Amino acid sequence: MCRLSMTSLFVYFWLVERGQCDAFSLQDTMGELHTEFAVNLYQTLTETENNSNLIVSPASVSLSLGLLQLGARGNTLAQLVAALGYDINDIQVQDFLLQSQGDVGNSSHGVRLRQACVLFVQSGVQLLPVFTQHAAALGNSSLVRANFSQPNHSRSQLQQWGRNHSTGEPLQSGGSGELFGSGEAQEEALWWGQRLQMALVNTVNFRGVWQKQFLFTDTQNLPFTLSDGSTIKVPMMHQATEVNFGQFRTLSDQRYTVLELPYLGRSLSLLVALPSDRKTPLSSLESQLTPSAVATWDTGLRRTKMDVFLPRFKMQNRFNLRLILPSMGVSDAFNPMAADFTGLSAEEGLYVSDAFHEARIEVTEDGTKAAAVTSMVLLKRSRAPVFKADRPFFFLLRQVSTGSVLFMGRVVNPADQAP
Repeated sequence: MCRLSMTSLFVYFWLVERGQCDAFSLQDTMGELHTEFAVNLYQTLTETENNSNLIVSPASVSLSLGLLQLGARGNTLAQLVAALGYDINDIQVQDFLLQSQGDVGNSSHGVRLRQACVLFVQSGVQLLPVFTQHAAALGNSSLVRANFSQPNHSRSQLQQWGRNHSTGEPLQSGGSGELFGSGEAQEEALWWGQRLQMALVNTVNFRGVWQKQFLFTDTQNLPFTLSDGSTIKVPMMHQATEVNFGQFRTLSDQRYTVLELPYLGRSLSLLVALPSDRKTPLSSLESQLTPSAVATWDTGLRRTKMDVFLPRFKMQNRFNLRLILPSMGVSDAFNPMAADFTGLSAEEGLYVSDAFHEARIEVTEDGTKAAAVTSMVLLKRSRAPVFKADRPFFFLLRQVSTGSVLFMGRVVNPADQAP
């Protein structure tokens, strides 16, 4: 029995938004742009998150940046457009986003995907009606009045909203400061004579049951080779099944394999990429990951009967996007002297004081927390080919119909559990 439970992916955006851009229309073009953004975001993160487990939701981050487009003007808007590659005001773009953000199933069918946004706005700040209308339509957003001068009250509002839109786990603060006006963000706001005015919180929640479930009785403690060459024992799930599988080469001619595991209904799937040579570090594959390479996976995968070994893993990452997005060309939005969000409110001086993103993921046999690990004797294997993720690997969870990358990351140590 196998199931992946993805919970509470969220982005905290403080203050601001709105936008216009260059328009792209066709769904395949949008899929390419989303993949390009996903790869760029992931590779930017790998530069700072060296040799550790990593999980991020490009779909969550891009949705929040798209909502910021609705309120941005001038160079602030141009930077957001360049980062995403599309204009959220384009009707076909909106159609794509609505399709990729909507529920793809319900819990009774074993798959659930949901995105939602809430705008915490300082009491007294008047938002432009056109912004609130578009934000509500595109982001499934609600508006909540907040008093940022009382951070404890605002934080409890945030966490209550998070419980209502996730699995009941409270949203966490990120970075070195607390949410809603303390730490460096508050100091900077006071320095520039500004008050925190608005926070945008975006959540993405996913639960999925494998199309063909793993069995707990087939899970065994097997070796997993870490990046430094040492080995540890981890619970390794196993099944003999028919999957989509392909062998590929990077531009430097390094071979790697890709396995696709679909969820119930086949609307979503998990792709796992693994260097073929055990001596090739995962970082070598990550550095050569490109949108065009990911695009070739679809055409290069073939139905194959295989013995599949995949470790259970659970991880959580929290990122301060304010430290990451400027290297992707989005800088004016965070600069109180340069930000232009006059499409959001008539209030002057609005800027993004902070932006946090948190992702959690858990992959087990049935999507629930395993009560215990059962040590089994080695299974008697067939002569079928073997895909064994017993060393660091890269994964990508996508929506099949649109190609939208919902989550992507890497597992370098399955035993390094999220808190």
